[in-house]
Amino acid sequence: MDTRLDQETARWLRWDKNPLTLESVKQLIADGNKEELEKCFGARMEFGTAGLRAPMGAGISRMNGLTIIQTTQGFCRYLEKQFSDLKQRGVVISFDARAHPPSGGNSRRYLRILKKPFFVVYLVEYAFSEIKPTPAQPYTVLHLKLCAGIMITASHNPKQDNGYKVYWDNGAQITSPHDKGISQAIEENLEPWPQAWDDSLLNGSPLLHDPSASIKKSYFEDLKKYCFHRSVNRETKVKFVHTSVHGVGHDFVQSAFKAFDFAPPEAVPEQKDPDPEFPTVKYPNPEEGKGVLTLSFALADKTKARIILANDPDADRLAVAEKQDSGEWRVFSGNELGALLGWWLFTSWKEKNQDHSALKDIYMLSSTVSSKILRAIALKEGFHFEETLTGFKWMGNRARQLIDQGKNVLFAFEEAIGYMCCPFVLDKDGVSAAVISAELASFLATKNLTLSQQLKAIYVEYGYHITKASYFICHDQGTIKQLFENLRNYDGKNNYPKTCGRFAISGIRDLTTGYDDSQPDKKAVLPTSKSSQMITFTFANGGVATMRTSGTEPKIKYYSELCAPPGNSDPEQLKKELNELVSAIEEHFFQPQKYNLQPKAE
Repeated sequence: MDTRLDQETARWLRWDKNPLTLESVKQLIADGNKEELEKCFGARMEFGTAGLRAPMGAGISRMNGLTIIQTTQGFCRYLEKQFSDLKQRGVVISFDARAHPPSGGNSRRYLRILKKPFFVVYLVEYAFSEIKPTPAQPYTVLHLKLCAGIMITASHNPKQDNGYKVYWDNGAQITSPHDKGISQAIEENLEPWPQAWDDSLLNGSPLLHDPSASIKKSYFEDLKKYCFHRSVNRETKVKFVHTSVHGVGHDFVQSAFKAFDFAPPEAVPEQKDPDPEFPTVKYPNPEEGKGVLTLSFALADKTKARIILANDPDADRLAVAEKQDSGEWRVFSGNELGALLGWWLFTSWKEKNQDHSALKDIYMLSSTVSSKILRAIALKEGFHFEETLTGFKWMGNRARQLIDQGKNVLFAFEEAIGYMCCPFVLDKDGVSAAVISAELASFLATKNLTLSQQLKAIYVEYGYHITKASYFICHDQGTIKQLFENLRNYDGKNNYPKTCGRFAISGIRDLTTGYDDSQPDKKAVLPTSKSSQMITFTFANGGVATMRTSGTEPKIKYYSELCAPPGNSDPEQLKKELNELVSAIEEHFFQPQKYNLQPKAE
């Protein structure tokens, strides 16, 4: 074994007090299994703006008790430097239902472990005693005016993964340079503090508070302010099915329906209780489409329900499906539901605010890879629309800035089925989105309209926005880099492509290098990041396509859209044109055979 691996494993044997992970490392050393040791100890998990996300297991590249201690010690020290009133204000910590029996790791145990470093520095701590949806975390930070929040969750990742997600005192996810500062502080605090493994530290501490009951009560009080048609909800004949996909959303969504005076939605019995094995689905992610919703379709057909609401396991995302007249189920894309919710929240605001001068302070946001439909609505209706980089950390932080300037942020969304409908949570919230979607469907039903019909009406009024997104799987970082470098040197050195098959390219923005040929100085306006790949191509036919790497999964994603002005567009013709454009991008830019990329499993 090389010296570096020797040093890392020797420290591990000294510091790890979990018998399961400790024994597994001893066994790997005894077996001389260098390949597996390299996987476990080759590189420490990188703390990014999304925090940590990795498989549970032994080693510095995995989520486990020791890496949780190290991360929390570093985070503690970083917070001490940032906040002079840290000890008075404190932090909140919460967890989802994930578990990994082979390593003894689970979210609840990780929560117990991460409480201790905060006690060592005498910090006030709010720790939820029961599993909670992720949106409860940023809500609590704002509601209790805390310095930070930590959520132990891996959202909709595969079952072996877990994660460590951090919110700042403004209620939004952290952005740079906090991630670099926290990373450095972790490196400076790797050795467990004397009481780091001592469970007796937690007994009866006056610093520890459980905010579960009070936060749940106040969250639903705040949510009630976004109920616009209580009498419609009481009397609606529309039936709903809800699935929490073996996650933590069930109780909160039931309570949200109650807060809006709805009858409770039918819960998919096999999926309503938390189960870290996710036994009924291949991927616990409703974004993956109809496969995740098979049991929901069956229950909805049985109970004559017309709408399905599906949360991901930590309940920050939402998918919606509607039974069509043909008997088929239509699962709305994130962009389609974004159009519906954006239209609904603006329409509802307009009903209550007849004073049009207030429009100048109304804002909606979406990420740069999401549909531009909100831009089209904003242009016609006279409110502001802004685009941010991909991810809710950007939208949450921008929303906070706007709110601090006295603006009203009505809505923000990203195509990955994430929606911020109520700015008391500055992150995506699948609970509020579920009940607001239910009210929208119930209101439309009083006009004999379905969600699908209303979506079509939105496109007719504001212009068709046809989108298509997918991904290829690639586990090799070297291959990914080569693919993107090939695009930057397509026609010889430093020349981006001028065409893609038969489609002429009219503009290029590269947010990895900071190049944007639409700007006079050729410099991109949006922030750039050398650590992730992202190139956007604008085509002469009005199409836009972005290729980017994922921060949390081994995927190269693409997003494409064709926008038509309002009027008599032929959506079928637009779809055909977009499909041809996407095929050309896959063939000429991704080159899956050359780079050995695995397509998304349908």
